[in-house]
Amino acid sequence: MTNEQIIFNNRMELMKEGIIGTTGKNIVIEDEEGRKTLTKEPEQIHTYMEWKRRGYTVKHGEKAVSEIPIWKCMGGHKGKEGEEQGKMFMKQAFFFKASQVEPTEESKAV
Repeated sequence: MTNEQIIFNNRMELMKEGIIGTTGKNIVIEDEEGRKTLTKEPEQIHTYMEWKRRGYTVKHGEKAVSEIPIWKCMGGHKGKEGEEQGKMFMKQAFFFKASQVEPTEESKAV
């Protein structure tokens, strides 16, 4: 399972538990048997570093809404197809929702 799939499944669970909200959009989900279901899209969650890359910072004192084991590549390099090559292992990552972040000073100036 890819990190994207791991995070999406966790987002769906967090939405069902009422920990995060929805984006207001509907999405179609297809299961293993090919059945399609229309459901609300869960709110985005990202790690501290991903929010930072997007020009946001986590507000002081905020606690992660979820701790998810995701794949991490160590000592890698780009392979023939542009894919990361190296040792892959699972690492706990902490995720925050949009209401827990604010734009950085640099992104406000732009």
